[in-house]
Amino acid sequence: MNEQTVCQVLIVDDHPLMRRGIRQLLEIDDTFCVVGEASSGAEAISMANRLAPDLILLDLNMKGLSGLDTLNALRRDGVSARIIVLTVSDSRSDIFTLIDAGADGYLLKDSEPDVLLDDIRRGATEGEAYSEQVAEYLRNRGTDKRSDDPFAVLTERELDVLQEVARGLSNKQIASGLHISEETVKVHIRNLLRKLQVRSRVAATVLFLESRGF
Repeated sequence: MNEQTVCQVLIVDDHPLMRRGIRQLLEIDDTFCVVGEASSGAEAISMANRLAPDLILLDLNMKGLSGLDTLNALRRDGVSARIIVLTVSDSRSDIFTLIDAGADGYLLKDSEPDVLLDDIRRGATEGEAYSEQVAEYLRNRGTDKRSDDPFAVLTERELDVLQEVARGLSNKQIASGLHISEETVKVHIRNLLRKLQVRSRVAATVLFLESRGF
């Protein structure tokens, strides 16, 4: 999405006042158009498939399906929207788990409104967004893990996709071979590029082949 395009947003939170507050914050900026509000994970899955939003703001701790379960279900369904977790939890465990599951960002609800709006805008235009504290956790984690194995930050499925990319397969061929949708392949590639801190699938392939001694 470029900066001139209106970003269609789905808000997912089980607290009505929080949904209203997020909507009012987004309505300050003409970049955003809230196309729906979901009060549960199940409702979010249904609305995301029906409305095809550009951006989903997802609460972590909800009754019924948790934010993690909802995220996993959305990715299984091939929902290609950018998904940013918006939560009160600054737990390292929660942060790492949600990012590894395919979240495109992780923002804290106690951020100042103007900072939060800037972060959401960055997530919509640049593809990822993290609160300052979260970004620090991720930097430290990445340094620790990449020192031994640069691929330790990837999920098993992301490794599967990377191996197929390294073989020179197209997204369509990868989707067919792994029995997932082409949109899901795109999401996995986007996430693995971010985690490996490279900008292209060619760079990721070179890194992968060099680690295997080619």
